[in-house]
Amino acid sequence: MAETGTIRTGIGGWTFDPWKNHFYPEKLKAKDELSYASSKLRAIEVNGTYYSSQKPATFAKWAAEAPEDFVFSLKASRFCTNRRVLAEGGESVMKFVSSGITELGPKLGPILWQFMPTKQFDSDDFGAFLSLLPKEQDGIRLKHVVEVRHPSFVVPEFVDLLRKHKTACVVADHAEYPMIADITGDFVYLRLQKGEDENPHCYPDDAFASWADRLKSYASGRLPGDLPELAPDGAPSPAPRDVFAYFITGGKVNAPFGAMEMQKRVG
Repeated sequence: MAETGTIRTGIGGWTFDPWKNHFYPEKLKAKDELSYASSKLRAIEVNGTYYSSQKPATFAKWAAEAPEDFVFSLKASRFCTNRRVLAEGGESVMKFVSSGITELGPKLGPILWQFMPTKQFDSDDFGAFLSLLPKEQDGIRLKHVVEVRHPSFVVPEFVDLLRKHKTACVVADHAEYPMIADITGDFVYLRLQKGEDENPHCYPDDAFASWADRLKSYASGRLPGDLPELAPDGAPSPAPRDVFAYFITGGKVNAPFGAMEMQKRVG
């Protein structure tokens, strides 16, 4: 049995004007940007699926352009999560998971269900929402991760609820949103959002060293010792876990270089 899970680092999307002639080589055509980005990185988080639906042929095209071991994380439709009563989102959830995402095949990574910063924790309603998330679609296992951004979620009850439903929670390195670092699923998903454009690798060197150690801890199945733990009593036994770490938002100009540098550091 492997002693550690696979660590994949990546970025949000692949279309960003400041990356032209910076991350992307001079004269690279727009149609070749995904192919190039996926040759340098191990994963990409797709934000466009949050705002609009894509056709099955589009997902199939993305899969064909990326290397064999590449992974796409998809941000689920906002119509699933931006609602007053989450339990009423079943139709929207099924519309999204049946929209052709399985055309990605083995390159389909975690599905990110992102909630508004104003959405507060309601145990019954959030539990009902988690029950709506299907375990598979078209014979492909689905991996789910939620991103909550209101401080009311920073309670042991929320962590226990996620563990009950075997759902991961985003570990957010963000200036304003709370960090929930507990292990709640069989993989770990991080969004590193404190980068700055002035740093050639997005994050400063000392932060790289710290986060590299944390990613390795998570991959071995252990919570990093320097991150907060809300519900230690219900923590799962240490076991290898795949880790997805995305350089998102802050320092986006150099996010690809941050992802590549972090991948080198974690192996």
